[in-house]
Amino acid sequence: MMTDFRIQKDSLGDVSVPVDALYGAQTQRAVDNFHISGIPMPGQFIASLGVIKAAAAGANADLGLLDSALADGIIAAALSVSQGKHHQHFPVDVFQTGSGTSTNMNANEVIATLAAQQLGMAVNPNDHVNCSQSSNDVIPTTIHVSAELALEKSLLPALSDLTRAIAKREESAAGLIKTGRTHLMDAMPISVAQELSGWRAQLSLAAQRINNTRSQLQHLAQGGTAVGTGVNADPQFAGLFCSHLNKQLSKDSEHLFQPADNYFAAIASQDVAVALSGQLKSLATALLKIANDLRWMNSGPLTGLADLRLKALQPGSSIMPGKVNPVIPEAVAMAAAQVIGNDTTITVGGQSGNFQLNVMLPVIAHNLLQSITLLTNSCRALAENCIADFVINTENIEASLANNPILVTALNTEIGYSAAAQIAKQAYAQKRPILDVAAEMTDIPMDRLLQLLNPENLV
Repeated sequence: MMTDFRIQKDSLGDVSVPVDALYGAQTQRAVDNFHISGIPMPGQFIASLGVIKAAAAGANADLGLLDSALADGIIAAALSVSQGKHHQHFPVDVFQTGSGTSTNMNANEVIATLAAQQLGMAVNPNDHVNCSQSSNDVIPTTIHVSAELALEKSLLPALSDLTRAIAKREESAAGLIKTGRTHLMDAMPISVAQELSGWRAQLSLAAQRINNTRSQLQHLAQGGTAVGTGVNADPQFAGLFCSHLNKQLSKDSEHLFQPADNYFAAIASQDVAVALSGQLKSLATALLKIANDLRWMNSGPLTGLADLRLKALQPGSSIMPGKVNPVIPEAVAMAAAQVIGNDTTITVGGQSGNFQLNVMLPVIAHNLLQSITLLTNSCRALAENCIADFVINTENIEASLANNPILVTALNTEIGYSAAAQIAKQAYAQKRPILDVAAEMTDIPMDRLLQLLNPENLV
């Protein structure tokens, strides 16, 4: 019904906007135009965009471009957006104009409406909220800020928790030796603690690589405006903006946001997002490796490896009573696959910098933040529902180790590879411990064999 709408105007004419919507004409045009996915921009992105608009208003007030009352109204409205209070008023599809202009104007319109309601005066989305800014520097800046905050507050703490959980299990497994496996086949022994240390080291290195990229995220495009020249922005704006942003976010001296060294690169490219996505993909492959190891080690319990038993979380079959599956490793594996796919999208997006502007910014933002979220939750799920409470099947591990013919590798230097291979083949064929077969087929004294074939001496 017409009474459910109000008429808003923009440079193209009249637009019907829902009467209770905080946004205006340009947002409504985007809602009408982009029926692509039904997926709005991530909440983390909108929250960061709110802080960025608040910081811009503070900088503009410092420069005398906005009077203090107007700036304070914009700041209050923008911070309410950053607190997630109005996310339902950000309906624009991820798959929109490549600069993210629709999302920038969505924020401008919502903040202008909120500020006008508070101040009792007209607030213009373009002239006031967007003062000294362009979508072309706002959206790349928001990608960097939202990704940095998601890493700092979510992914890196979750990754640290998972690494500590593995380290704790290393300590509890000290001295326990099992059969190693290469090509999924029996290999030389390894301690359970050594196996877990490999997982821990993978994750620690992934965290280091992600941290190395964070310093690049802290360089922002804000101040370059439309094409990197800074048109319509005071030369002091970028520095003041970063000062207000750091204050709003309570950033410490080691992680301060600062103006980009070159605005042309910051606006035309998304190389930092591509680099970060690559590091997230590396973490995803590490988690996928760990998840698959857990699945194999949990397999059985009667006909598989059964090195360990994962906590039973839910029935595993709608038809087979009593079946329990490794649901968390499977979920993590799927999340990792999605992150790997997201990296491909971000890579394609990153090469879409045509002359002075990248034109795949919204999808880069969406995929980057989704990857960080998926990895964060995957780390938490593994730490809390797999690593913390799996039960090591000591009896099965020890029995398998005692019958592992590959232990004969330790005799290579005593009798040579060929003779050792014959012992291994006979042990496989007769399903007998390698120690017994070696005692029969060599003249090595038993005490020497015991020393050579002791798994504790081989790890």
